[in-house]
Amino acid sequence: MNKEIAEALANTKEIFEKIDETALYNQKKVIDSFGKRNVALRHFNGTSGYGSDDAGRDTLGEVLADVFETEKAIVSPLIASGTAAISHALFGVLRPNDVVLSVTGQPYDTLTDVIYKKGIGSLCDFGITFHFIDLQNGKVDFAAVKEYLTKRKVKMIYIQRSRGYASRPALSIGQIGEICEFVKKIDKNIVVFCDNCYGEFVEKQEPTAVGVDICAGSFIKNIGGGLAPTGGYVAGRADLVDLVGGRLTAPSTGMEVGSYQAGYRLFYQGIFMAPHIVNQALKTSALFSYALTKRGYDVTPRAGEHIGDIVCSIKLGSPESMIKFCQAIQSVSPVDGFVKPEPWAQAGYADKVIMAAGCFVEGASIELSCDGPIREPYTVYLQGGLTLEHGILALEKVLQTL
Repeated sequence: MNKEIAEALANTKEIFEKIDETALYNQKKVIDSFGKRNVALRHFNGTSGYGSDDAGRDTLGEVLADVFETEKAIVSPLIASGTAAISHALFGVLRPNDVVLSVTGQPYDTLTDVIYKKGIGSLCDFGITFHFIDLQNGKVDFAAVKEYLTKRKVKMIYIQRSRGYASRPALSIGQIGEICEFVKKIDKNIVVFCDNCYGEFVEKQEPTAVGVDICAGSFIKNIGGGLAPTGGYVAGRADLVDLVGGRLTAPSTGMEVGSYQAGYRLFYQGIFMAPHIVNQALKTSALFSYALTKRGYDVTPRAGEHIGDIVCSIKLGSPESMIKFCQAIQSVSPVDGFVKPEPWAQAGYADKVIMAAGCFVEGASIELSCDGPIREPYTVYLQGGLTLEHGILALEKVLQTL
């Protein structure tokens, strides 16, 4: 084994132990819910047409609600992505002339058009105001938040748990709980929303367990365990989730309809596997973090720092290094390993983006992948890893390439 990797493994044992403890805790939550909801083979069957009385769909939502310690949840193959899940949640809850305040800065790139672009059915087109306050040294600027809330009537507080393409660390569940407590003391009627992408099962609680009213995410990220073929989720207060269900289908039917003929086995199996798969992704992230920090790169999070999501960001300093890094990851991918990724103008992004993602499920960020926008400071964002062994092989290739 590569000496650098051997050193990384030797020096991340305590981190691995903490990751294992969290995975065991979360695995019990999933198992307990499967038992509570009497999950059976019949729940894997698909439906057609309207999907009336779809027991697989309904029970899957109940399982997620149990795991998230909340009143209700929607899990649906009809939700195309994490961006779509967030968009459904925003349009479901918000109304014309409402005001949204993001306390974690500008949201992820793919949401920019959803919020601001005129003439395409954005929030802006419906008269909804979206304001953001940048983080200060990775922390919420509570003084600025309080000042804004005292000047304007705000309908929703927006929290982005993961970093997106920013350099900040992901928020911890403790930090999210602190935001909720702070906001509710000012106005208990404000709806607190959280973009939970990349954060599921990283800690022992989800945002809805510490005061978040509603959250959303993708099923081809953490929560789908590398098996779910598509879909997304929304979880939270029952009244808010019902509004989102009305947006997803129609206000008159909500989640009483919605079929998926392919069946739900991979969704159930995915959420069952998710605590372990997230465990493997976090260990891969920790190894990359330790080894590349030793090489002198600016890495977030550094080994030993709080881990808030499955993402490890590495500042490389040049477009050429970004391309080489991503090509190295792609070369050890199980699918399309022969492909050399190049930067391209992907829908939803202002800059060209390079993406390495040789995945069994297209674009599944819980599988080992790496991407980033071609802009300063030229940072790549590594995420996922279904097995630690694959992560080790990928790290070996990256170290050789760099």
